[in-house]
Amino acid sequence: MNEIDLTGIGAAAAAKAIAEGAISSEDLVRACLDRIAECDGEIEAWAFLDPEHALAQARAADLARREGRTLGPLHGVPVGVKDIFDTADMPTEYGSALHAGRRPVDDASAVAQLREAGAVILGKTVTTPFALYHPGKTRNPRDPERTPGGSSSGSAAAVAAHMAPVAVGSQTNGSVIRPAAFCGVVGFKPTHGLISREHMLAQSRTLDQVGVFGRGVEDVAITAQAMMGFDHRDPDMRLRARPDLVGIATSEPPIKPNLALVRTPVWDQADESTKAAFDELVEILGDWIEEVILPEPFDEAHALHRTIMEAEIARGFADLHESGTDAQVPGLAEMIERGGAYKAVDYLRAVEGGGLLADVVDGLFERYDALITPAAPGAAPRGLETTGSPAFCTIWTLCGAPALTLPVMADEAGLPLGVQLVGKRGDDARLLRTARWLFELLAE
Repeated sequence: MNEIDLTGIGAAAAAKAIAEGAISSEDLVRACLDRIAECDGEIEAWAFLDPEHALAQARAADLARREGRTLGPLHGVPVGVKDIFDTADMPTEYGSALHAGRRPVDDASAVAQLREAGAVILGKTVTTPFALYHPGKTRNPRDPERTPGGSSSGSAAAVAAHMAPVAVGSQTNGSVIRPAAFCGVVGFKPTHGLISREHMLAQSRTLDQVGVFGRGVEDVAITAQAMMGFDHRDPDMRLRARPDLVGIATSEPPIKPNLALVRTPVWDQADESTKAAFDELVEILGDWIEEVILPEPFDEAHALHRTIMEAEIARGFADLHESGTDAQVPGLAEMIERGGAYKAVDYLRAVEGGGLLADVVDGLFERYDALITPAAPGAAPRGLETTGSPAFCTIWTLCGAPALTLPVMADEAGLPLGVQLVGKRGDDARLLRTARWLFELLAE
């Protein structure tokens, strides 16, 4: 056991080691708790933590293994959960004093799926208030004077600081991919509709998606797959077989993948360090990558996304606006007012337009295995008054496409620059396999 770095182990390796008896869940959870005690005073990634409850879950997992019971794919593995997912045994406060002390009766569907897979729910990670743009208390483990991103800031920071091997977040614009890039971890946002959002704070039915942070591609694959059970309560889910993300992600591509560099209409927002890094990446990949320019309708993608998001937020948070309590959530009142001012025809055109763009993106995968684009304009910005720009994530969230960011590049100061890969809707396993191939290629 002493030969295994318990705080550095990934979720997939941890599950295997626990199942084989090489380590215990209790030892792994205790190591995570010790790490939290050591460094979370500065990073502040956790909104709620009950060490004894976490250890009790771990001991129960160890007892189940000793008694020979069937083990799930995440048996005994500690998982951090963003504080917008309901947990029956922990508070869920949405990062806001408006919900201080809120104790849900039921687990969110995604949390229930994790428990069914054998995971230990380690604690609740910090979200920005109501998962919006105003920063939470979390600092970036790479540099505490820089933002960790938002809104899944605590989940990204907890994984980056080795306080948990894997954590769950959500994305309505760029809230998984951006903080993963800023903190230097793998972030994965599956296809819209593959993971239930039941009992998760709802911002936008059209755009809300559950995501995962981990150390490697297999780690996010095993965690996302565990949450992909069908839930009829989420209206955007369809009854289908659970995809074999892990098996395909860890297999070798039948042929070397074809990749497309997509600069997107916001390329002018990229830092010079990002542009230089992607020029270098193109040089490394050579004949395996070619540039694709998105057609002109994509110039309107960010406006379409904003219309949908703000209109649906205005509808979903109308009660807060009517009571005036939305003023206590930074930025929410203004967003509700803008969203309420849209005409119905503009909203419907935006939804239709997003669907048409998604079809165009899907068509690119007749030739390419993945699209490559920045995860963010640059490294994490200095200062804690911002969560950074989600501009390079917006199109792919609007389209509901699976996206993943890899921590394979850095700027001149050594800060992480994320490489975002985008796949075809519903073909998440192929995207993960291509990402793992690229990760290993660039690590050589």
